[in-house]
Amino acid sequence: MRTTDTGSDTAAGAGTGGGNGNPAAGGPASEEARLAQEAESQLSSLSTAPGEEKLNVPSIGVIGWARWFWRQLTSMRVALILLFLLSLAAIPGSVIPQSNVDRVKVEDFQKKHDVLSPVYEKLQLFDVYTSVWFSAIYILLFVSLAGCIVPRTWQFVGQLRSRPPRAPRRLERMPAYTTWHTDAAPDEVLGGARKLLAGRRFRVEREGDAVASEKGYLREAGNLLFHIALIVLLLAFAAGQLWKSDGGKLIVKGDGFSNTLPQYDDFKSGSLFEPDDLESFGFSLKDFHATYEESGPQKGTARSYRADVSYWKGADGKEKQDSIKVNHPLQIGDSKVFLNGNGYAPVVSVKDGEGRTAYRGPVAFLPQDGNLTSSGVVKVTDYRNAKGRKDQLGFQGFFVPTFGGSGTGTMFSQSPSLKYPVLFLTAYHGDLGMEFGAAQSVYQLDTKRMKQFKKADGSPLAKKILPGETMKLPDGDAELKFEGVRQWAQFQIVHEVGNGWALGGALAAIGGLAGSLFIQRRRVWVRAVAGPDGRTVVEMAGLGRSESARLPEELGDLAYAMQAEAPPVQDGPPAGESAAGESPADGDTQAGNEPENEHQKDDKDKAENEHQKDDKDKAEDGAEASPRGDRK
Repeated sequence: MRTTDTGSDTAAGAGTGGGNGNPAAGGPASEEARLAQEAESQLSSLSTAPGEEKLNVPSIGVIGWARWFWRQLTSMRVALILLFLLSLAAIPGSVIPQSNVDRVKVEDFQKKHDVLSPVYEKLQLFDVYTSVWFSAIYILLFVSLAGCIVPRTWQFVGQLRSRPPRAPRRLERMPAYTTWHTDAAPDEVLGGARKLLAGRRFRVEREGDAVASEKGYLREAGNLLFHIALIVLLLAFAAGQLWKSDGGKLIVKGDGFSNTLPQYDDFKSGSLFEPDDLESFGFSLKDFHATYEESGPQKGTARSYRADVSYWKGADGKEKQDSIKVNHPLQIGDSKVFLNGNGYAPVVSVKDGEGRTAYRGPVAFLPQDGNLTSSGVVKVTDYRNAKGRKDQLGFQGFFVPTFGGSGTGTMFSQSPSLKYPVLFLTAYHGDLGMEFGAAQSVYQLDTKRMKQFKKADGSPLAKKILPGETMKLPDGDAELKFEGVRQWAQFQIVHEVGNGWALGGALAAIGGLAGSLFIQRRRVWVRAVAGPDGRTVVEMAGLGRSESARLPEELGDLAYAMQAEAPPVQDGPPAGESAAGESPADGDTQAGNEPENEHQKDDKDKAENEHQKDDKDKAEDGAEASPRGDRK
């Protein structure tokens, strides 16, 4: 039956002005267009290209994205990446000067690198360990480790509560395998195996004709211990940065120190530190001993430093004696007192124009070289000149413990030992600038608002004086006397919390890592069944969770120990029977024994066939194992 496309015909007729299918009027063209549309439709139905319709894939939502992010964060791969990033982030902290360690070096770096310094400031490279990006890596690593430990801990607890897996049906397929025959009963063999494996700290479970055992759970315990130790280390380091305090104090021989905030020369602390966290203790410097090389190419090199101190803990603590050496600090509670430096403090006295003592005491001079050539200042705030007017004095200069003599023409010391002390000073008067409220170093003299004393010829007043000599100012205004020299020592008092936890975490991490690397998870099965010849067939097999060359050796040792309960016997008829199957006490006739001999012969043939089949299976699976467990 033939059909016509009414719509096509109508369109064609309309286009040709009602030509009624006349080919000249465009009828064949309409037919070709229709055929082309049908071909295109068929081709599109056969195409494997994706259509224009979108797949209706449901969105995972906020909770799904949160779960995906959590799985990624707690994966081992991300934890290793974060640990690597943390190690990389610590590199700038060891290369670029840090504000919380040495502010002076940071300022020097900023002066020398005026282009890089603003960039470093924005990137917080002068405060790496307290920066936002370092803290973010630190916190993410902490969360990653915590999220990794919790599920693995529950999994490990489940493994401890579970029973060892049952013995496989064919033990000879295991990587380590051995077998032998014995006259002991199967129950005796399995009982001995259970006792032996339990004595070797295996978890043992008997099921049917086999004993299953498993050992090496400390491997996973070591892995968990390693991760927990890393968290302890992170917490200890965080606590050490947040609650730490570090300060310095220069103490002249005979003076003391009390562990309170105003006593420090410089002090820095963590963001969560409070002044009340300072421990109550104090100490005084009784004596200081320093020895140096006196000759040879190492002349002047320090040999030893020792500060003899007396210290007390608490307000009513008993005073004790001790010595502080380089790298041998004094431990007082959770604080440590380190010996960092030493030098000399000339003892001077200043009399004003009215003859009264305006100042007297030791003044610490700071070393400038290895021979302790030192610079310092003397500031006198309570002073009156010869006319009774209030004024302020300032002296600055150098001190050398061993002067080379006037012929050298230099004020550099020739040795760090106190052999020929000389003090060289220049004098100023005016305003010291101590009333403006700004912090001022006791080792520097601000001469902006001061005038230098002049000699009669107009040259600056400067004098080189020895112990016991005096330096007089013009017009009888005042005089300074060099009375002697005392030693001083620089101490650093450090209070850090979490050091014990950090040490314990580091040791635990090493122990856990060693356990996870060297302890092997392994399983041992022992099966004992009665053989066709009446003897007991003993099979032992071992399987390790990872490849280990020690597994066959361990199985061999266990098999050797098992032979005390299950002595091996050679293949053949049971003990007490002759080769023909007759007992020595058997008085039956030859004819009467024929059926029995036939039956024994069938059993022997059957046993040999099964033995040959077992050998064939072993040859297919691998080399046959020796009774010691070694594969041939």
